Amino acid sequence: MAQAKLTHLSLDHLAATPEIFRALLTGVHERQTEWKPGEGRWSIAEVLEHLSHIEGHCFRARLDHMLTEDAPVFADYDQNVYYRTGTYSGRDAEESFAHWEEQREDNLAALTELDPIVLSRKGVHADRGEFTLEQLLNAWAFHDLSHVRQLAGLVGMQLYHLAMGVLVDPL
Repeated sequence: MAQAKLTHLSLDHLAATPEIFRALLTGVHERQTEWKPGEGRWSIAEVLEHLSHIEGHCFRARLDHMLTEDAPVFADYDQNVYYRTGTYSGRDAEESFAHWEEQREDNLAALTELDPIVLSRKGVHADRGEFTLEQLLNAWAFHDLSHVRQLAGLVGMQLYHLAMGVLVDPL
């Protein structure tokens, strides 16, 4: 009997995100990817590097451990520490995006080959407690969608806000 393959709404969203990001980034020039809307706020390039970093260092790493270990414990992935220490800074936006896309393709290929029974496997977040692999998938998709909104706002500011003339509403 053939093994069932994993299907889950989160996988549909994870698969769709690269094209959504690609569409949002249409017309954005390199210098625009470096603009920040304010102190302590992220640029497009930093968001893309964050996506590349968290894809492998958090989501895939947690997935792999949860598939091979019983209830592995995970430290918090503190994006603010990575931001403050410059992990996301000084990177080429297109290179970060390309690396993230490659990782995403590999991750989706691995995820869709899994047996649905693995959705109940457990991990433990050091600060928040126990979670399932299904909850990890939900968090992964939610994370993507939150950055869709963030990138849409950054792109809108760069490409259109100031070009609206008298139609600009005060922010």
